[in-house]
Amino acid sequence: MTEAPPPPPSPDAPADAPTAEHRFPCDQCGADMRFDPGEQMLHCDHCGHTESMAGAGPWEGGLRELDFDAAMRNLLPLQEMETTRVSHCPSCGADVEFDPGTHAAECPFCATPVVTDTGAHRHIKPRGLVPFGLSETQAREAMTRWLGALWFAPNGLSDYARKGRRMQGIYVPYWTFDADTRSGYVGERGTIYYETRTVMRDGKMQTQRVQRIRWTPVQGRVRRWFDDVLVLASRSLPKSHTDALPPWDLSQMEPYKPEFLAGFRAEGYGVDLPDGFAEARQVMDREIAKAVRFDIGGDRQRITRIDTDVSDVTFKHILLPVWVAAYKYRGQSYRFVVNGQTGRVQGERPWSAWKIALAVIAGLIVAAVVGFVASQG
Repeated sequence: MTEAPPPPPSPDAPADAPTAEHRFPCDQCGADMRFDPGEQMLHCDHCGHTESMAGAGPWEGGLRELDFDAAMRNLLPLQEMETTRVSHCPSCGADVEFDPGTHAAECPFCATPVVTDTGAHRHIKPRGLVPFGLSETQAREAMTRWLGALWFAPNGLSDYARKGRRMQGIYVPYWTFDADTRSGYVGERGTIYYETRTVMRDGKMQTQRVQRIRWTPVQGRVRRWFDDVLVLASRSLPKSHTDALPPWDLSQMEPYKPEFLAGFRAEGYGVDLPDGFAEARQVMDREIAKAVRFDIGGDRQRITRIDTDVSDVTFKHILLPVWVAAYKYRGQSYRFVVNGQTGRVQGERPWSAWKIALAVIAGLIVAAVVGFVASQG
């Protein structure tokens, strides 16, 4: 097994600087090998030869984080950067790496025909990845079960998906952020108490308990340490799809090795680091607000202001495994994604017009029968 990528480009490298190519020829026959999720090793489909992945298994030492401020000032070490050849989809905007020998293909995210090798993508190199745990066959079975469980889904689409072309294994980019936060807050603590009052009801005097809240001004400080706040760095799929893919078991993270990408594709991140951190801050702010409410205590809480200082911000660029299927069925595009670690499925909800019509007709018939029986009674 050999790989000879060029040295990482410098920040001032020209656009046509050497690019990294991830190819792993078989030592026995020379054909390209692929990473087998079932065997967790490299496998040659041509001659059956296999090669173990050195150091495979959960990474116990942890992955070194990168300094966020250094990245914002373009001061990351040169070895943290790389340039890859990608194909840019004009429809969904995905930047996906293609094999060097591929000349034309469909976008794996939306099935739009694209011309490959349309540009270079210079980016922060991934620090780690979660390898594929499900094979393409297992991912297809999970998707077929998901389609079969949907009411009013077209039977033809399920059959087409079951017999259609192979699904694409894509490593999707994410950012993770760590940060230390200290927050000062001003608010009010509400304590519930009850008053008894007398009221006139139905001509009689009655007593009743009325709930009241006594508000007391409070202020204080809370501290939260955030570890691996996960932010999707792709805009290629609808957010409704990607939000349903977690949870991810990041304890299975491996240090980044190009061998894991053999036979798969990798998407370049479309969400830049500053935008990713802005989204991470929203996640942090929600968690800080929860911590403030807990610190205020009482029966009710009001938050007037929270001032947060954020320090020691670090980050990683990581890749997570997703199986993608994009089908055009009767002129309609359908996209499905399968978590390549857990098998969780999400996709665009297909509907069958004739199934819905039959259900409506059946409902009308049942209503008519019930009405007839009721009228006879």
